[in-house]
Amino acid sequence: MSDAADLEPFPEGWDRALAVAAHPDDMEYGGAAAVASWARAGKQVTYLLVTKGEAGIDAMDPAEAAEVRIAEQRASAAVVGVDEVEFLDHPDGMIEYGLPLRRDLAAAIRRHRPEVVVAVNHRDTYEGGFLNMADHRAVGQATIDAVRDAANRWVFPELREEGHEPWSGVRHLAVIASPAPTHAVDVTGTFDVGVESLRLHAAYLEGLGGPDPAAFLRRAAEGTAARFGGRLAVAFELLAI
Repeated sequence: MSDAADLEPFPEGWDRALAVAAHPDDMEYGGAAAVASWARAGKQVTYLLVTKGEAGIDAMDPAEAAEVRIAEQRASAAVVGVDEVEFLDHPDGMIEYGLPLRRDLAAAIRRHRPEVVVAVNHRDTYEGGFLNMADHRAVGQATIDAVRDAANRWVFPELREEGHEPWSGVRHLAVIASPAPTHAVDVTGTFDVGVESLRLHAAYLEGLGGPDPAAFLRRAAEGTAARFGGRLAVAFELLAI
């Protein structure tokens, strides 16, 4: 990583962001510390979860798991300054890329009218070559496409009938956990609250065997720091809109 290009600071000059993730905990694996930094700077961030995470705890019935994971996500979001968390009802583990998903995401972008949209990694792998999962790929790609859909009055015209006027105000489209990052957010002052936000997914982490959130997140933040002036940071890939 040390011989890769340095990362640029994440753009300033915006007020509202919408972070779209496939599952509860997706934003907490690194992104939440950046969200906390934005919230402390007075920016408004909303979370949109495409599933309720019902298939994420092997030993728990999906209906029960959904309730647990919704509660954990709301508590986790509150810690980093996110007051509004929405959940869609796509099936955890079986999300399909297609028009229904794009429509739901375009509607959310029109409702919230963000200047920044954060998408999960849509690529086949993470940095280091680790395989990505199908839900992340589908949601990430659909989020990218929905930014354009939200701006076009002739795509999903029924949304206008429902009161969702087109929104072309997205200025930055940022992909979290991309294998090709371009920018970063300094999280020196919010790293600990980012760790706490992941710890609050306690039932989910227990189902995974109890990995150490602090150790995992520190490795990632220090890896990004090597390309960002030595500062603990969260990396994003900014896509041209």
